[in-house]
Amino acid sequence: MSFKKQDIYKALETITAPGEGKSLVENENITNVVTFGDEVIVDVTIANPSLQAKKKIEVEIMKAIHQHVDQKIDVKVNVKVEVQQKENPNQIRGKEIPNIQNIIAIASGKGGVGKSTITSNMAVSLAKMGFKVGVLDADVYGPSQHLMFDVEREKPLAVNVNGRSKMKPIESYGVKLLSLGFFTDPSQAVIWRGPMASKALNQLIFDADWGELDFLLIDLPPGTGDVHLSIVQAVPINGAVVVSTPQNIALADAKKGVAMFKQESINVPVLGIVENMAYFTPAELPNNKYYIFGEGGAKNLAEDIETSFLGEIPLVQSIREAGDVGHPVALQENTPLAEAFTEVTKEMVSQLLKRNANLPPTEVVRITTMSGCSSK
Repeated sequence: MSFKKQDIYKALETITAPGEGKSLVENENITNVVTFGDEVIVDVTIANPSLQAKKKIEVEIMKAIHQHVDQKIDVKVNVKVEVQQKENPNQIRGKEIPNIQNIIAIASGKGGVGKSTITSNMAVSLAKMGFKVGVLDADVYGPSQHLMFDVEREKPLAVNVNGRSKMKPIESYGVKLLSLGFFTDPSQAVIWRGPMASKALNQLIFDADWGELDFLLIDLPPGTGDVHLSIVQAVPINGAVVVSTPQNIALADAKKGVAMFKQESINVPVLGIVENMAYFTPAELPNNKYYIFGEGGAKNLAEDIETSFLGEIPLVQSIREAGDVGHPVALQENTPLAEAFTEVTKEMVSQLLKRNANLPPTEVVRITTMSGCSSK
């Protein structure tokens, strides 16, 4: 039996550090490796103090060495737990995903306000501007992005990235997409407790080969709950966009959604509010506007809570029809609806520029090409 210490390190590079998206070696979890004859001793440090986590990492290390080096090696694993102390223990922060410049959460206080429609059309608008865009459908109990991008029959493939297996997002209309809808039976309800949903989301985020992205839009479930906390714990959200309709009951819930992101422990900047289904214009009366759900509610809310109003999207049948057939209306050229989504998207990016300008340069990558957007 002949092997070198470097062979052991190479085998350990195939193991992903929990919740990191990096290997144990890259993440510096491996503190020492000793080889003597047919015996290998591996010292590893993890942050999870649970017995299950210790056993899991021990088994994975032994399996990797036996599989990639030699099955006859006598492997001993010493697991040490070291919980890292943060400067502010109450601050919920995530770790950056390599090659993804900006992560935007699209949220709503309640369901039925068109959050997923706004997300898909905003993603398409960004792609039309020349940005590299991805969408993560984090609505675990009601995923819909795979339908809106007309890829419900697709299945993400496994690809090898630096010796580790990763999911390759499905690409449609120039947008990279991952959704739990790719992995669940459409006729069955998803009945998961919070930890299971959080684990699935972490896999979609960190076990995916997103490549280089200017924007990753995260379509959050409605409300304020477990999934939202899991997302802000997993990744550093650059900003949030809150979607609402004009009526009072929707605005009340949207206000709660904004308050969640502004909590000191979460501290995600709210880039602004989008008012969806703002007014109805009949095709035969293109100059008429009927404010079915009320007028200017989201704009007034934005002023009250001192955040930006990103714009309004009308209540139009073709927006719904386009989403149903998997062809977002923003794909159209030189139409009022496509222009409405373009303007909302440009305003979002402008607010993001202002937000990024106030951060230390080591924490955020600035956008340099704005396709007509301005930070002023």
